[in-house]
Amino acid sequence: MASGTRAPAVAIVAGEHSGDLLGALLVGALSKLRPDVRFEGVGGPRMHAAGVECLYPVERLAVRGYVEVLRHYFDIVGIRRKLRARWSAEPPALFIGVDAPDFNLALERDLRRHDVPTVHFVSPSIWAWRPERMRKIRAAVSHMLALFPFETPLYEAAGVPVTFVGHPLADMLPAVPDRELAREQLRLPSERPVVALLPGSRESELVQLADLYVATARLMAQRRPEVMFLVPLVNRLTRELFEAALARDRGEPLNLQLLFGHAHNAMMAANVALVASGTATLEAALLGCPMVITYRMPSLTYRIMWPKRRLPYVGLPNVLAGEFIVPELLQADATPDNLAQALLNLLGDSLVQRRLRARFAAMRTSLRRDAAMNAARVLAPMLPAAP
Repeated sequence: MASGTRAPAVAIVAGEHSGDLLGALLVGALSKLRPDVRFEGVGGPRMHAAGVECLYPVERLAVRGYVEVLRHYFDIVGIRRKLRARWSAEPPALFIGVDAPDFNLALERDLRRHDVPTVHFVSPSIWAWRPERMRKIRAAVSHMLALFPFETPLYEAAGVPVTFVGHPLADMLPAVPDRELAREQLRLPSERPVVALLPGSRESELVQLADLYVATARLMAQRRPEVMFLVPLVNRLTRELFEAALARDRGEPLNLQLLFGHAHNAMMAANVALVASGTATLEAALLGCPMVITYRMPSLTYRIMWPKRRLPYVGLPNVLAGEFIVPELLQADATPDNLAQALLNLLGDSLVQRRLRARFAAMRTSLRRDAAMNAARVLAPMLPAAP
């Protein structure tokens, strides 16, 4: 902890854009309970706006998969080494790792050896793959904050202190999504069929998926010319990558609108969505948007990762449901023909859409618990008493 009259420091590291959002919500809630605390670490624009001194931008860590991490290995390791040195020399009152387990667990282990309480916010997917990580978690984490109710028994059995806090996205997103309002805000016709295309937030995801998404939209447009497409993208780089894929298509212009952000509005406005596997699939479910889930990664990464899975599905809506309720077309199965057909089938079946929305509404209810404040109440007693 900082000496003298300096405010107690909380170190916090988010490893990607979804973590930036979760981290910002947690910082905002903890700041209400402990306004004397200061925050520093790794984050994005949301965490910075919430009051975090961002020592490094989140984009430096937002890399997924073994092959991709190898390309950025020295940069990522260098950042972790500098953070470890900084916080070992001046230990913070508390460290919070927001997701990014491959980066944060090693940092948490080292800081815990310096008597820094370590909290991990968002359980690694040990229920889905690599259960052997529990040993590393037990050595690194003082307290796990779980977003899903089925995670707590796993940690209790392993002797890791855990609290189910709910999911911040369920609190943040509207309890009853309003499609008509979303369409008004995006200036879309109320009756036109709309498909949202969400190819991910990382550069590596756009490299793998942008051409696939454009080719899928092309096939859908040939079969249903009246369909409109919305493509929300998180930043200028991802937009440029998608625009490059459109330029490579060389067909007639698609009825397609690129958006800077506005992913939630796009999901609410859409009849159906094509969503890259990840947090966006949960966001789509919480917003009541029927979807097809897809993903591609470099073949070597896939061959290493796929045998380690424990569940037959990867999308969070299916994990929460405990069964396939949403189609998943991954890797070799993720072809334009397959994706276009799956989306068209879903678009043309209003009964399936209604059933999915009912399942999604039940998920939203189970996860809506004021998660950020619940988490802040766990963290506040770990901090030194306010002066």
